[in-house]
Amino acid sequence: MILVDIANSVALVTLNRPQAMNALSRALRAELHRTLSALDADPAVKVIVLTGAGERAFTAGLDLKELGEDPDGLKAANASEPAENPAWAVITCRKPVIGAINGVAITGGFEVALACDVLICSTNARFADTHARVGITPGWGLSQKLSRLIGPYRAKELSLTGNFLDAETAYAWGLVNRVVAPQDLISTALKLAADMAQIEIDMLTSYKAMIDDGYDLSLREGLELEQTRSTAHNRRVTPHMVEQRRAGIQARGRAQ
Repeated sequence: MILVDIANSVALVTLNRPQAMNALSRALRAELHRTLSALDADPAVKVIVLTGAGERAFTAGLDLKELGEDPDGLKAANASEPAENPAWAVITCRKPVIGAINGVAITGGFEVALACDVLICSTNARFADTHARVGITPGWGLSQKLSRLIGPYRAKELSLTGNFLDAETAYAWGLVNRVVAPQDLISTALKLAADMAQIEIDMLTSYKAMIDDGYDLSLREGLELEQTRSTAHNRRVTPHMVEQRRAGIQARGRAQ
């Protein structure tokens, strides 16, 4: 159900249920948690790219067929454990996770996409929040995170209609980082991941955490958090360490 390919400190993770639009069955949710936990602990991996198999869907969200056959299935919509809540499985990963959105990301799939740190979309990508149309409310973060990313007016438009948002509009609204042709999606995501993987792993994880933790606070509290963590970190940095990295930064700047 999940394919993993690791090369050059980057793990490409593919949700592999294309016949079911990569729907998040109980087994797939558990496997995603196990996979991300293992990659988070793997010193050979610095960055993760998450995508879906095929061109139709990143993931269509919870497996509605499975839910219809399981009287306790709807509990998954409010699960807080990462083994049951795939958005939390992504959020709790300390390493950067790049979402390569190859097709539709619907409802719970939209929530998983929003849990990623960066979103690269194919022109085939579309987003939809159909919670209201299905008759359930989101429990994996969509009602809070979407409004913070695109503003409450646009979030209400999407969530209270269930309408699809195409990739180009998602880019214009600031929801995704960039939109590329389908054949360029994975290579673009892997190239960005490779750029991140040039950074030392401790810096990657601590800087990601500083951004995420500060985003949950007021600006004043976030600045105080930055000051505290920055002071503790920079105390360990020596002029020799800075000089060692300076030449590499200059060479990279010339190459770009």
